[in-house]
Amino acid sequence: MRSHLLNDTTTEHYRRSVTEGVERVAAKLAATDRPFTGVTVDDLAPRIDAIDLDQPLRDTTAVLDELEDVYLRDAVYFHHPRYLAHLNCPVVIPAVLGEAVLSAVNSSLDTWDQSAGGTLIERKLIDWTAARIGLGPAADGVFTSGGTQSNLQALLLAREEAKSPDLAKLRVFASEVSHFSVQKSAKLLGLGPDAVVAVPVDHDKRMRTVALARELERCAEAGLVPMAVVATAGTTDFGSIDPLPEIAGLCEQYGAWMHVDAAYGCGLLASLKYRHRIDGIERADSVTVDYHKSFFQPVSSSAVLVRDAATLRHATYHAEYLNPRRMVTERIPNQVDKSLQTTRRFDALKLWMTLRVMGADGIGALFDEVCDLAAEGWRLLAADPRFDVVVEPSLSTLVFRYIPAAVTDSAETDRANLYARKALFASGDAVVAGTKVSGRHYLKFTLLNPETTTADITAVLDLIAGHAEQYLGESLDRAC
Repeated sequence: MRSHLLNDTTTEHYRRSVTEGVERVAAKLAATDRPFTGVTVDDLAPRIDAIDLDQPLRDTTAVLDELEDVYLRDAVYFHHPRYLAHLNCPVVIPAVLGEAVLSAVNSSLDTWDQSAGGTLIERKLIDWTAARIGLGPAADGVFTSGGTQSNLQALLLAREEAKSPDLAKLRVFASEVSHFSVQKSAKLLGLGPDAVVAVPVDHDKRMRTVALARELERCAEAGLVPMAVVATAGTTDFGSIDPLPEIAGLCEQYGAWMHVDAAYGCGLLASLKYRHRIDGIERADSVTVDYHKSFFQPVSSSAVLVRDAATLRHATYHAEYLNPRRMVTERIPNQVDKSLQTTRRFDALKLWMTLRVMGADGIGALFDEVCDLAAEGWRLLAADPRFDVVVEPSLSTLVFRYIPAAVTDSAETDRANLYARKALFASGDAVVAGTKVSGRHYLKFTLLNPETTTADITAVLDLIAGHAEQYLGESLDRAC
């Protein structure tokens, strides 16, 4: 069994095995003609359940054959231009190379004596991102597992900076279409059930600053503590960007921590055309970025950034066996001092490889392409009488609904849209997402693939309309 350990005596085995796996995946990607096969849970679960994990196959080729049957054949492939559903991007090759390197070397980014250069590379990328945001010379941050963890850590810092002895008095303000992790974080942080105040949004799904000002005033009048305002730069459902400068002004007026959830919109930090859409982000106290959403990085690759590095002390604990206090005076850089995690992958390497091969402008140009595509898609939807589109996109998301000409029952229209989404997924021809707007079912394109074209969008819209019409025809037949 030692022959399977990666070390100086097994490098040839490593090379052959990894090459065989890469060739298998490359062949699969080259042959994939749709984003999904349409496999169901009932089809796939028995094949996986039948595998006896106590009886190894002992042969890489046999294992890859089995993997083809239980995973590769039926995986959802985000690289396909008709995968239009969630915030999953196709990945760039330099980042995949970085993934291979970091997995093999297996550095742990908690302490210097487990990572060496990895620590410095991560710190360099944090400094680079903070400079792109404009947070100033005292900024710092750390890589995380994703936006949810980044938001949790940011709100932890905000809670501690609020210095309130009574957690029940703390309030967090976020738009009614903000990410669910805001509410989840409040619960994990021990805040009260009424801690998160949902602020209404305008027609473009942006936080209403007049409403925010009113809620902050009510908070002050009630003797409560405005712990934080979470502004979103790219909501999950709509890609909407809250008015950051106005929110920053209100945070300064009421002494609230300003957190910007830019998990989605962080791609604008590299944009050649649309960076101005997140003007005001530089005034934040903390920022969430997800490189695995709009920097075309493999999952996971995220970070939380703060304006004042000193606030990261609220996540710091010292252990004699890991990061004793003396290391601070010895100027030994340990990233565990800033992180909610201890053992942590060297995910920063993927972004490092990407920047060193493609440059920030290369990433930004790709993100600009999907933003331009969404604008074209919005024009198509707005001109198509079969569909109702909700808002003009700020990023690359389109939310819309099929509207049958002969049906006036909103509930029946809901069912037609739900059916169309499910039928499309079952066919494997395309994958789209869904959400609710004002209690009604809508469909969603999240366009993160520069290879997607307006022809793809048109074709998928026709498929959606066809499935919805089929449902309505069958429904009419059943009614008769």
